[in-house]
Amino acid sequence: QVQLVESGGGLVQPGGSLRLSCVVSGSILGINVMGWYRQAPGKQREMVTLITSDDDTTYKDSVKGRFTISRDSAKKTMYLQMSSLKPEDTAVYVCNVLQFGRDYWGKGTLVTVSS
Repeated sequence: QVQLVESGGGLVQPGGSLRLSCVVSGSILGINVMGWYRQAPGKQREMVTLITSDDDTTYKDSVKGRFTISRDSAKKTMYLQMSSLKPEDTAVYVCNVLQFGRDYWGKGTLVTVSS
């Protein structure tokens, strides 16, 4: 039902900041959870942060205080604001939507944290 397109990835120095966006096309009806996942080189995909329809949020421990998830329903866009980036944050970041019990995924955007 929905299609997800991420943007905003790129190369950033350690300690820098970056904001990712995920634009949702199609109907947003029935979306219960939205979030960001990431997959680092040679690693399994992991949950970074989630936000529910009730605006409850959860974060992976290692990103707490550095990353912030938000959404703009009018723009049908979800954001991930990242600060104090570390090399270990390097990964392909993928947005995810749970709609009527089904998962939808974007193609991802690459974030590289390196000096």
